[in-house]
Amino acid sequence: MAMFQNLLPWIVLVTLLVPTMGNKTSIGEKAASNDWEDAHATFYGDMGGSETMKGACGYGDLFRQGYGLETTALSTVLFNNGLTCGACFEVMCVDDPQWCLPNVGTIKITATNFCPPNWDPAPDHWCNPPQKHFDLSMPMFTKLAQAKAGIIPIKYRRVPCSKLGGVKFEFHGNPYWLAVLVFNVGGAGDVTSVRIRGSNTDWLQMSRNWGQMWQTGSKMVGQSLSFQVTTSDGKTLEFDNVAPENWQFGQTFEGGSNF
Repeated sequence: MAMFQNLLPWIVLVTLLVPTMGNKTSIGEKAASNDWEDAHATFYGDMGGSETMKGACGYGDLFRQGYGLETTALSTVLFNNGLTCGACFEVMCVDDPQWCLPNVGTIKITATNFCPPNWDPAPDHWCNPPQKHFDLSMPMFTKLAQAKAGIIPIKYRRVPCSKLGGVKFEFHGNPYWLAVLVFNVGGAGDVTSVRIRGSNTDWLQMSRNWGQMWQTGSKMVGQSLSFQVTTSDGKTLEFDNVAPENWQFGQTFEGGSNF
């Protein structure tokens, strides 16, 4: 299923880391409606979740980063070239009394990985476009249905992300460029823009390398750092002096607020 995490080694990637049933919820440009949509779900990995770690969004150890096993890989159309990384969804098993567990309600999950398409001839490749598909962690799948079902029909919708603590910034790179993994983002969850300001610079626009890895070619070592983060619903927060001037690569810093 979602084996894409093995296709993006860090040597490349570090070129740079219960809702209501109302009618409308504005979460992202393409998810203004809170109506349920149809899709299917499978699972990958085992109950321990070791095979769901890392992934195409760049979050690395999902336990350490706070996402745990409440995660999913998305099919091509939902993943949207990584722009949906960090978005949260509510999912329920429907229309399959043989496999859907009775009276279990819904689960809430965060997009952390990509379920790649398979172009070999076959009746169904669920992650190929234009199909909408969720490849859940096994613990999440078994909250909805029996594991031996393999695949189930579901309904899903975008929902706000609820995160503990502030937005977090993990630093990678070298003295000549900086890559920042932005994670633990609440609200819409998916980040569409990051700007950085050093104590000796004006605001600089960072470019998205992949997933939620953002990078700048400007030398930022030895400066205290501030950030402006914008999510897909257009909201922007400023995080002043997140990191002191003696910050180091590999460190993670937490902003004082969240969406």
